Amino acid sequence: MRLLIGLLFILTVAVTLALVAGSSEGYVLIVQPPYRINISVSLLIISLIAGFFALYALVRLVKYTLLLPQNVRTYKREQRRKEAQHALLESLRAVMEGRYAKAEKAASTALNLGDDADLSALVAARAAHKLNQPKQRDYYLAETERLAPHAALSRLFTQAEMQLDDRMYASALRTLQQLDKIEPNHIPALRLQLKVLQRLGHWEQVLAVLAQLEKRDAIGSVQLHQLRYHAHAQLLERRAGHREELLRYWQTIPESERLDTQLTRTAVHALIAAGESVAAARAIEMSLTKQWDSSLAAMYGDSGGDTDTVRQLEQAEAWLRGHHDDAGLLLTLGKLCNRRELWGKAQSYFEASLGMQPDSETHLALARLLERMGNQEEAYRHYRESLELALER
Repeated sequence: MRLLIGLLFILTVAVTLALVAGSSEGYVLIVQPPYRINISVSLLIISLIAGFFALYALVRLVKYTLLLPQNVRTYKREQRRKEAQHALLESLRAVMEGRYAKAEKAASTALNLGDDADLSALVAARAAHKLNQPKQRDYYLAETERLAPHAALSRLFTQAEMQLDDRMYASALRTLQQLDKIEPNHIPALRLQLKVLQRLGHWEQVLAVLAQLEKRDAIGSVQLHQLRYHAHAQLLERRAGHREELLRYWQTIPESERLDTQLTRTAVHALIAAGESVAAARAIEMSLTKQWDSSLAAMYGDSGGDTDTVRQLEQAEAWLRGHHDDAGLLLTLGKLCNRRELWGKAQSYFEASLGMQPDSETHLALARLLERMGNQEEAYRHYRESLELALER
């Protein structure tokens, strides 16, 4: 379009000049003794225009000649940049395709061409890592640090991922701590740190990271529940041989988490084993108030002290009004009656529990009760059934 307009302008000027020249009869006299030059006005105008264009062309030619070295350098630099971009794109495509040898070669080419040094070096490092070439990988990471110090975040995150893959958990944790100084609470880094801390068994820190992820809504509720339970369970197990520490830690857990059935079940096992049966009974009562669980109700009969049996029996009978067909609760009632030496009532509860759900533990409890009551034949039968169910399980 611009070319067409230019041609029309030149054509218009040419026609105008031709018309002016054809109608003009004037002349110009130039005197420079001893010379006299007499030319027509039309020829003078044409000469001036031609001279102007000739001078303009000469200036452009001189300028182009002077700028030629710079233009050549610019052209080569642009060609080099295009080659580097092509190599980088090729390396990224090869990584996505799983062709890591090709990816490393292309990324190395892009790095040598000097374009996007941080990205090129990191792609090459990732490809070398996948090819199990740690020396090459570390070289590319070092090049990233040297050529692109501003890309510390991407370099450290990539390095931590690779260290985690290589099970260098302590090194990965140190790398993530450096990253946290650059950008605190970086969510992808927090997720990576969560994995590292689990491998190292730093469960207190796992809970702290989970709290940060939960605050930023960066973790699913199911995963959050599972990881939090596992961390608490590990910390409870770690304190299993220390009665006071175990009880103190259980009390420091937020109440909303202590009411969780799965966590309560784990804590009750540890508390009973440590001799804290009363605390175990309280934990069961709190959890069952929020959500009923038959297996937890069955454990209630093993908790509590001898002086607390009457209160526990009353509590269990209160639960029975709403859960009269629960085998676990019936088993607990049998255990509590047995503890109070209410033999007949205990036998009735054990038999009712077995009627709802055959269980090895219930058969065993009933067998011991019958043996104490002198009913050896029935006791042996329940011993046998208890063993058979245990073997099947």
